[in-house]
Amino acid sequence: MTDYKLPNLPTTVVGSLPRPEAMREALKLKRKARISEQVFQQIADDSVRAAVQLQERAGIDVISDGEMRRENFYSFLADCVDGIKLLSLADLLDYVEDKAAFERLLQSLDVPAFAIHNPVVEGKIKVKKPLALDEFNYVRGLTNKPIKVALPGPYLLTRSMWVKSLSYDTYPTKESLGADVVAMLRDELISLRDAGCFFVQFDEPVLSEVAFAGPHATHTFMCAAFSEKASPEQELEFAVELINQVVQGVDGVKTGLHVCRGNWSRDDSVLLAGAYDPLIPYFSKMKVNQLVLEFATDRAGPVESLLKLPEEKEIGLGVMNPRTSELETPEFVKTKVAPLLAKRAPNSIFLNPDCGFGTFSDRPVNDWETAERKLSALSVAAKSLR
Repeated sequence: MTDYKLPNLPTTVVGSLPRPEAMREALKLKRKARISEQVFQQIADDSVRAAVQLQERAGIDVISDGEMRRENFYSFLADCVDGIKLLSLADLLDYVEDKAAFERLLQSLDVPAFAIHNPVVEGKIKVKKPLALDEFNYVRGLTNKPIKVALPGPYLLTRSMWVKSLSYDTYPTKESLGADVVAMLRDELISLRDAGCFFVQFDEPVLSEVAFAGPHATHTFMCAAFSEKASPEQELEFAVELINQVVQGVDGVKTGLHVCRGNWSRDDSVLLAGAYDPLIPYFSKMKVNQLVLEFATDRAGPVESLLKLPEEKEIGLGVMNPRTSELETPEFVKTKVAPLLAKRAPNSIFLNPDCGFGTFSDRPVNDWETAERKLSALSVAAKSLR
């Protein structure tokens, strides 16, 4: 890992930025096999360059490529891995075991069931091209700043990709799939580390669903409606085991785990609410360097909950709501971070939005201009605090 000199309270992003219209159209055409790879990559290169320039104008310290080449934060794996196919949420209705419950989920989530796609395992998974290494290598040529790469977490993938009627013949259990998911992510993490990546973030949004809703509840995450064990405790222990197997002993790169409460709608009523307290014991056992958590809304509970974490854990504190147009003030950010600054070193606290600005390419929660204003406000707040 390159030894970057970061300021106290470094600013960063969680991953995605809203895709420009040309990029959204290119992603649609790619899914329908109606665009050449060369043309797609040219549009993507232009979009990534614009995303990097946006973050640098805003003064962000650790940047990403905006996830421009991805339709959503985990569906892109189908392009990289044999044995995985994409199904829309509407298509999945034919395969899930509890069809009535899944229909209720689709009606309650405020999501376009035909537009959002989920990767599902239907054969032995085998990586055919890097998951994110090529994305990183392109960004590295555009900036001298440290780079963050987001990857879907091992629990998210194991749970969302295992659909019994499609996966059972190859992977009779979730655990058997989990072993191959861990190997795939660990190899990618090492490749990114060796290429000079500063920060790899694993996205595990569904952990809040597991902790707050419990088994068989009305789900607020699409992937939470799929396979589950008998208890939240078993699921969360499984998540700890998986992420620790991915990161164990991999030094020279910062690792993080991102958990939120849903980021596909501006309507808070369809998103999850609850403090992080039930997750703190499990976070404490995870061997990642940083926990990237949302706190810009009251749905996340008090920041003081994080003081129960081991002191060596860095915090990526969400202080900007990516789903609104309102700009958070430096005073708002100062109030959020104050309880942590009273107890933790300022270089162990990163400042970031709660989540990405474009979780799904067809359904960004904000526009390009607002994303830049939000990130600029984040940078101003950090400088004021320093």
